[in-house]
Amino acid sequence: MTTSPAPTRQFDLRRLYTAAALIPTVYLIIVHLAPWALTLLLIAVGSIALLELYRLSFQSRLNNILVGVGLAVFVLTIARSHMSLPLPELLLGGAFALVMTAMAAGTSSAYRWKDPLLALLGVLYVGIPLSTVVSARSLPSGAFLVLFLAVVTWASDSAAYYAGTLWGKHPLMPSISPKKTYEGLLGGLMGAIAAAVLAQMWFASELSWTDAVVLGILLTLTGLVGDLFESAIKRRAGVKDSGGILPGHGGMLDRIDSLLFTAPTFYYYVAYVRGLLPSL
Repeated sequence: MTTSPAPTRQFDLRRLYTAAALIPTVYLIIVHLAPWALTLLLIAVGSIALLELYRLSFQSRLNNILVGVGLAVFVLTIARSHMSLPLPELLLGGAFALVMTAMAAGTSSAYRWKDPLLALLGVLYVGIPLSTVVSARSLPSGAFLVLFLAVVTWASDSAAYYAGTLWGKHPLMPSISPKKTYEGLLGGLMGAIAAAVLAQMWFASELSWTDAVVLGILLTLTGLVGDLFESAIKRRAGVKDSGGILPGHGGMLDRIDSLLFTAPTFYYYVAYVRGLLPSL
């Protein structure tokens, strides 16, 4: 009687190649270019992610006019920090525009309210979190704070991926994401805390050692929620990845799903808990 060999766990080397190409570019934009360069990057990245989300949400009902209005509201949401637009009024105006557009575009009565709500959900899910990155960049030493956010989020994601691939045996939430394991979560926590402490010592002196540890834990947990949230969307749509624009990572939404939850967590912590808001 023969037994089949146990499946081997393999890393997708394309992840490393993609990261090696993107990390220097993102570092340059965050640290060495003017704040508006980061805003433009977030608009480009967020627009791609939002289009992927709309394809998953609308599927065969994808309405180009409705998506266009949703993208316009999204861009305004990201850029509002540079134009002094109040967020509540902007979102109310955007919701009204989406509803009116859906009615004028001839959306079937069965989806007349569902489709604009899906379009607005995309703005809330992608736009507002990315706008907090712009807000964090405007804080004192904002470039290094945003770099801290990017480094810790990336370290948590990467450590969780490699720890889960090597040692993952106990599923975390198999009904949503079969590959997520408790071992991966532990690896993500350790990687995030280590990266946060090193970043605090190297370039984020505005934060204390305690802040670094707390943020390492918070960003890992909120990043996990973001990953599971997107996994639930993909499972509902019946797809593995949101797209294929990033080799080894899938779509843009797959790449920033954690950031969409870590960014607002980080901003509100450093701005209000740590008190780094500039004095008026």
